[in-house]
Amino acid sequence: MKNRNLIITSILGALAIILGAFGAHALKEKLDIDALKSFETGVRYQMYHVIVLLFINTYSGFSSKTKNTISWLFFIGILFFSGSIYAITAGGIDPKSIWFITPLGGLLFIFGWLLMLINFNKKK
Repeated sequence: MKNRNLIITSILGALAIILGAFGAHALKEKLDIDALKSFETGVRYQMYHVIVLLFINTYSGFSSKTKNTISWLFFIGILFFSGSIYAITAGGIDPKSIWFITPLGGLLFIFGWLLMLINFNKKK
């Protein structure tokens, strides 16, 4: 399980770099400033959570179950939060059709962080 989580994390990290470069270069002329800022927010949140995923999956203080649960909350959070932002800004998807996906991804991020808090608190 740990290997799978680290493989997915590595892929998401590489994608964050690729998408960041894509946004900075290919989309710079195609998106207005607000859309570009939104795209950059998606990339930033993806990379933040990739860094935390590396920590989670190499930290010996969490059980495998906890690592997997937090990882999947963050994986799906990235897909929903960042993915929906990419779809709206670069993919031309109407925000009204997927308005609930972005906050759902944010909620999954919050659940992952709270689960970390609970587990760190148990380590007293």
